[in-house]
Amino acid sequence: MQEKLISKKKPAFPINNKLYDYLTDYNRTIKIPVFYDDLLRFSGSIEVYDKYDRDTLWIRVYYPEFEQEEIDTSLKRMYNILHGDGSDEMLEQLIVDEIDFCTFGNSKPFRVKIRNILNDNYTYIYVKKADASRVYGLELEDILSPNNINFLVYRDTLIEEHVLGIPGDAFMEEHLEELNTAETHRLSKEFVKFNERSILRLLGDMRSYNYVIVPTFDFDQVQYRIRSMDFDQQSYEGKLKVYMPQFFKDNFPFVKMVESNLLPKSIEQYRKEERSMVAKRIKGSHERMKDLLECMKNDSISTPENIKQLKAELTRYTNDKKFKKCVNMGEILEVAFDFVVRNYESANTYIIRDKHF
Repeated sequence: MQEKLISKKKPAFPINNKLYDYLTDYNRTIKIPVFYDDLLRFSGSIEVYDKYDRDTLWIRVYYPEFEQEEIDTSLKRMYNILHGDGSDEMLEQLIVDEIDFCTFGNSKPFRVKIRNILNDNYTYIYVKKADASRVYGLELEDILSPNNINFLVYRDTLIEEHVLGIPGDAFMEEHLEELNTAETHRLSKEFVKFNERSILRLLGDMRSYNYVIVPTFDFDQVQYRIRSMDFDQQSYEGKLKVYMPQFFKDNFPFVKMVESNLLPKSIEQYRKEERSMVAKRIKGSHERMKDLLECMKNDSISTPENIKQLKAELTRYTNDKKFKKCVNMGEILEVAFDFVVRNYESANTYIIRDKHF
């Protein structure tokens, strides 16, 4: 029987003043016209089913007639703030097609479908209760991954852009067997890198429905990228395996794919490549990373038991005794990043450190 990696639901942590000041300094805060709690006042709902007539666990919500127009206008303004200049000039071209509420998971988000009536294009935005863990996760994703991610915070409300791609579980079920040999090798390489990136920045719970597969067509071939889309479990759990996607049973088809298509030497090469890229991003965003880690070190986003367990497991995993002195998740992450950068620099002796060269 496989070990159960996550046994308890993670609590939400409020955004403290120091983190809110950081978000303001880096243009992540702005006054928005509607709050998460406003959207909870729906008067009715219906279940949402997928194309196979399966319950998605989302419900489509409706509001009293005298409130619906005001809510729709506020959501369109929110979309303009997130994706445009925040002006009202484009509002008449936008309509709110659907407002769905997720009935499971930690963040219980609202998913809002906004359509441009001029070209019939549409996109989604998500409105959630602000959680410090998720905000740290979003910031680290933007800084350390190949993917930029757009979000805004106002008081206790979080607005996120939609992460495009095919959910991992749907990709495994509907597309994995259709891949040719070359595509399977490329996806195997990407899963190794995604697994390594999750460990290095301590992003947990990357089960197959918490990330997406993004195919990109390049001349006569298809490249793949794996993107996280759920950041609730940033630096919370005590078990190191929670931060390794390879240990979740949902990801077994991808793990099996990697074992079947990549030699151990290739796997290690791709892990080193990803560690090098993360180290470069840490060094290239030194001030921003310093400010963010300072917030995390002055915040409470986990439990004493989880902190104690994680620093012990990381000490055994890396042989770096600096983890033993950590007292919170911010310090653990700081030591982890320092470990990644030191190993990168020691392995690349050609790096010029004299700024006046």
